[in-house]
Amino acid sequence: MPELIIKYKNKKTLEALKDFAKYFEFSVVTPQVISKGKTSKSKAVKIIPADSTIDTSELETIFSNKNLDAKQLREDAWLRKK
Repeated sequence: MPELIIKYKNKKTLEALKDFAKYFEFSVVTPQVISKGKTSKSKAVKIIPADSTIDTSELETIFSNKNLDAKQLREDAWLRKK
């Protein structure tokens, strides 16, 4: 089933969407809030909340002085090849 994410500011908007859902046969699902120390799953990806005790200093040697460009990384690694 296709999915759509709608962001809203007013709580009345959510109530209106729930009312429309009854007539147009779609469902309104509120996201799970991840509290500290708990994990959640989004599709098949496990989401772990950030923790300040994790030591990332080992990654500095990998990425330091490499002249990495974020735009170039996106073009090279993130886009699918046709």
